[in-house]
Amino acid sequence: MSRAGRLGIALLLLTAGCAGVGGPVPGAPAHHREGGFANVNPEYRRPPFWTRTTFFVSRVLATTFAPRSVDLPRVENDGAALRANRAEPTVTWVGHATLLVQLDGVNLLTDPQWSERASPVSFAGPRRMNAPGLRFEDLPPIHLVLISHDHYDHLDVATVRRLAETHRPRFYVPLGLKAWLAELGITDVVELDWWEQRRERGLTLTCVPAQHFAARTPFDFNRRLWAGWAVAGRDRRLFFSGDTSYYAPHFREIGDRLGPFDLAAVSIGAYQPAEMMRFSHTTPEEALELYAAVRGRRFLAIHWGTFDLAEEPPDEPPQRLAAEVRRRGLDPAVIWVLRHGESRAW
Repeated sequence: MSRAGRLGIALLLLTAGCAGVGGPVPGAPAHHREGGFANVNPEYRRPPFWTRTTFFVSRVLATTFAPRSVDLPRVENDGAALRANRAEPTVTWVGHATLLVQLDGVNLLTDPQWSERASPVSFAGPRRMNAPGLRFEDLPPIHLVLISHDHYDHLDVATVRRLAETHRPRFYVPLGLKAWLAELGITDVVELDWWEQRRERGLTLTCVPAQHFAARTPFDFNRRLWAGWAVAGRDRRLFFSGDTSYYAPHFREIGDRLGPFDLAAVSIGAYQPAEMMRFSHTTPEEALELYAAVRGRRFLAIHWGTFDLAEEPPDEPPQRLAAEVRRRGLDPAVIWVLRHGESRAW
């Protein structure tokens, strides 16, 4: 089959109507549904079918045939200091939602993605605009991996397989993803619902609510749960938003129950067009609202400058973030926009 033919099939799959889930489950948490999960915000709405279709077709065509680029500063990081570190809390932005977090002697990754595309196919879809800030080969031993949900820019088959083969970490995932990983031969997996927590290597890991959705094909819409993560060590606390839009009750409850957080990693990109993205991702301004709600002490911008997922200019999110920081009178020293490969102590 020709490349154009394969692209046509990919577009058909991406724009097909997704099979939904059933109704509420008596006696179960409010986000549970027969055969899957749902958002609890009564105002939550999926974008209309035509909005979804035109968006996905335009994005696949644009990222395949006219990919954008953005020239962002980088930090050359060979991983030597990270591999030698045994005690200092650090965070390294690998790119997008992939963070290497070092806390109390534990090395953990969030939503690891080292592949060239965030796509179900190798020949189309969002290609990296910037290479990973740390080569996979330069990682320290990885003990834990946190997955927020099943989208291709957050859950990459090649990356998780390679991690399982070379580092043998324990994966922490929301409900529904344990079976999916088992199909890849990855079995050291802990699956949690919102608000469930586990102690692991001296850290407390809590699966926390988010407002998003899940799907890897047109036929598994919302069959698996989406979430953020809270990580508490001896004297540091991390919040990782994963993908989410802003729903104040979720984040105020997270702040009240688990905060304050020494570091809050929050998405600032993929927000245009608003009619497509308003219930999926936070704008930079909403990201700061979220940061305040979870009671963050330092803000770390993620989910921007790596994959071209939406229609805003690739370098716009940190500009809007900086403008909102000035408008709110926040201390810019605690609002971190890292370069790819940059590590900071926290």
